[in-house]
Amino acid sequence: MNSAAQEIAPDEPDIRSRPQAGLTGSVADTEIQSRPLIAHIIYRLDVGGLENGLINLINRTPQYRHTVICMTEYTDFSKRITHDAVGLYALHKRAGQDIGVYVRLWRLLRRLRPEIVHTRNLSALEAQLSAFLAAVPGRVHGEHGWDVHDLDGGNRKYQWLRRFYSYLVQRYIPLSDELDRYLRQRIRVNTAKISRIYNGVDTVRFHPASPVRQEPPVAGFAASDAVIIGTVGRMQAVKDPLNLVHAFIHLSQRDDLNQYQLRLAMIGDGPLRREALDMLEAAGLAHCAWLPGSRDDIADMLRCMDIFVLPSRAEGISNTILEAMASALPVVATRVGGNSELITEGTSGAMVPASDPVALADAIEVYLLDPDLRQRHGDAGRKRVELTFGIDEMVNKYVKVYESIFKSAVISE
Repeated sequence: MNSAAQEIAPDEPDIRSRPQAGLTGSVADTEIQSRPLIAHIIYRLDVGGLENGLINLINRTPQYRHTVICMTEYTDFSKRITHDAVGLYALHKRAGQDIGVYVRLWRLLRRLRPEIVHTRNLSALEAQLSAFLAAVPGRVHGEHGWDVHDLDGGNRKYQWLRRFYSYLVQRYIPLSDELDRYLRQRIRVNTAKISRIYNGVDTVRFHPASPVRQEPPVAGFAASDAVIIGTVGRMQAVKDPLNLVHAFIHLSQRDDLNQYQLRLAMIGDGPLRREALDMLEAAGLAHCAWLPGSRDDIADMLRCMDIFVLPSRAEGISNTILEAMASALPVVATRVGGNSELITEGTSGAMVPASDPVALADAIEVYLLDPDLRQRHGDAGRKRVELTFGIDEMVNKYVKVYESIFKSAVISE
């Protein structure tokens, strides 16, 4: 899956595809084409938890063909796809209302003829109408977290939009209990149509540092006795990275912590990265922080941290929390979304109110002062992931949903 993008239809120049790999002859082609096709429709394929989970699912389900259709575009993040039969399309939706994009999607679906369309989050929900009109027999929608303009699901316009499209969706997959309740109680979705599936994490790739944490790949940033407070995530408002920057500044100003060499590592890019750097510079702490932007070696980056922090304003089921737990890191997170379903407070981590940097600093300080507590909570988090959030269990549950829909489609014929 490393071919360059190319035009595929002269009358639709705004739809691009990366050709499928693995077609080495007529026998291979016949075998691949015999697999059921699942079309995954998302807003944009870029670095993120939803996108990472999608790629993990695709790479681990060779029994299907897959197509990823992006309402806007895709980035080099798509190179993580290793499956032998995946199409990749960008529809280049314009900002605001763009009715034409749904016509283009309808034409594409009519041509591809997938057995299932699987949309994810509000930004792709309206694609369900194109799928219905294209006579796609199976229609699934996943709720992974809140929209950036609706952090608690209270927006009435979005509620009515979800209710309208609920008549087209055959199966919902919420990623948390909170989203499950929201669909049942606020959107009035029949419980029989809901299958909650937690994210899963690769516990082989994400494993603890041993015997001590790894050194960050930046010369002179942190001595072996430094304590590295870290996070991974997009530098945008919903992830609230400035909350962590404020908390780090608070910690650095506390007299009782002068003996500690505190360091901050924030992995990720986005519109707030520059502001975070400016805040640290103004506080005289630029030398204590490392903000490298996006990186592909997240598992290694986690093994360079002592404490993991997720300062978000809203979350579904956070992949980064699960990855940090799998890496045996104690986790400090805001009490939003599905975070409380992942962290056992007082056993594997601590939780604080959102947008409260002082409370965040206080919770981090507890771990700074107690290395043994860091170890115990990190070990407990690793065990919890191994028992409950393994990636194989996640994949098996998605396959069960897909197979039930295939079976229903056959029966209906």
